[in-house]
Amino acid sequence: MKKYLKLLLISFLISNGIQAQGLLGKPEVVFTRQDSLRGSITKERAWWDVKRYFLDVKVNPADSTIIGSNTIQYKVLQPYNVMQIDLQTPMEITKITQDGTALKYKREGNAFFITLASAQNTGAIKEIKIFYHGKPKVAVRPPWDGGLTWKKDKNGDNFIASSCQGLGASVWWPNKDHMYDEVEGMKISVNVPGKLTDVSNGRLENVKTLKDGTKTYTWVVKNPINNYGVNINIGDYVTFSEKYKGEKGDLDCTYYVLKDNLAKAKEQFKDVPRMLKAFEHWFGPYPFYEDSYKLVEAPYLGMEHQSCVTYGNGYQNGYLGRDLSGTGWGLKFDFIIVHESGHEWFANNITYKDIADMWIHESFTCYSESLFLEYYYGKEAGGEYVRGIRKNIQNDKPIIGHYDVNNEGSGDMYYKGANMLNTMRQLVNNDEKWRNILRGLNSTFYHQTVTTKQVEDYLSQQVGMNLNPFFNQYLRDIRIPTLEYTFQENTIKYRWTNIVPGFDMPVKVALNGTEVTLNPKADWSEFTNSSKIEKVEINKDFYVFSKNAN
Repeated sequence: MKKYLKLLLISFLISNGIQAQGLLGKPEVVFTRQDSLRGSITKERAWWDVKRYFLDVKVNPADSTIIGSNTIQYKVLQPYNVMQIDLQTPMEITKITQDGTALKYKREGNAFFITLASAQNTGAIKEIKIFYHGKPKVAVRPPWDGGLTWKKDKNGDNFIASSCQGLGASVWWPNKDHMYDEVEGMKISVNVPGKLTDVSNGRLENVKTLKDGTKTYTWVVKNPINNYGVNINIGDYVTFSEKYKGEKGDLDCTYYVLKDNLAKAKEQFKDVPRMLKAFEHWFGPYPFYEDSYKLVEAPYLGMEHQSCVTYGNGYQNGYLGRDLSGTGWGLKFDFIIVHESGHEWFANNITYKDIADMWIHESFTCYSESLFLEYYYGKEAGGEYVRGIRKNIQNDKPIIGHYDVNNEGSGDMYYKGANMLNTMRQLVNNDEKWRNILRGLNSTFYHQTVTTKQVEDYLSQQVGMNLNPFFNQYLRDIRIPTLEYTFQENTIKYRWTNIVPGFDMPVKVALNGTEVTLNPKADWSEFTNSSKIEKVEINKDFYVFSKNAN
């Protein structure tokens, strides 16, 4: 009886778009107050809107430390006098000032609560300056394990980079470390040893040589930017550039690579204009013309830092030379250039408010790989690729994670998410309309943070179907819908099994080689063919299973 009640509860939760993890004997995920402080919009965050950051840091490779400050400009949304700022251990804040006055603050783990001395009146634009230092966490397996990477190139020169999605930008600099509130623009000044170059987001404003022989590189970002998209890349770089003639005019593309890799980069980075041409076709204009596009060699695989994409794929096609799809198509392009740059549209232009909705970044961007192939090699090439990556799907847990605790869902957000979108394309059944839907996403939510509901509602409206059960099935459940069927003479009976309540997705089926659209539900339906049914084939672009019950 208890298990039956749990099943009823699960059905209710799923039908209302709520997760039901841990209800059938699976261990519950335990979250802490630190998770809540990191992942929720606390009272100490909600009352103010961040406007600009001025991050000014000195990077010391000799002892792997950072010292500097961050000036935060913000707008008061409602009066309050306690502000939450995030900076992760073992980094330390040494001083905080506002209007020339030192402020009191207390630390609770990775969160600092600052008591503001002056009145915080609604509508006021204020600034606070935070001084800090420390030895930031070293990334163990970047980019999946966040932090800083401190390496040497083959000539013995320092090769340093940040990567911090998930863990958070507060691993190396103090900020309002929640994705819902993107800064509208920022300035980044990075001081490094004189032989080295820093490459960060936006455009290079100036380079100053100091008396001690170090150099300070100042970069200006004119567009909204998410915190984890802010990065530093430090190395003995050489650079080359080109202009891409795009939908909004000339786009400056600049490349920074270790000097020994210049010749290889000039050949391999030809995938950049190819990528831009394909993705502007599918998704609309590159979202950050004002800040340019940069591709920067890094001491790890790569990451989608806004206008400053990092690259470590070894100057080879595929994913470190491998084809993730097993079809051969994955070796037609450099995976890191295409995938990480695809995030400029889905992650940097359209950004999740809560990392539980990380599928918005990864599902669309994983799917973009097949669209790149389709643009250059035809629709079947893209189809073969996206179907090929199904072998990587685990169906281990729901794609959507837990909200308000900085928790991402299953890694299936990549391969399963891409196949979910390819399935949706079959429902649209009009390639030009599908392209307009993708472009519409990027214009409708231009430079915005969004929720899954916003994306679901937009897609339902544009597709012309209630897609709530569809998303419940693929994002909030681990079962794959199975078309069970039986046929005799010229009649086929069919139904969906392994489905959430209300799932009634149409599906294309070939009967004796002639395609028809069936409309299965949980109960049996039947279709009468014009001739005796000899063979039933489910359209392979639908990510579903099938079962012949004959």
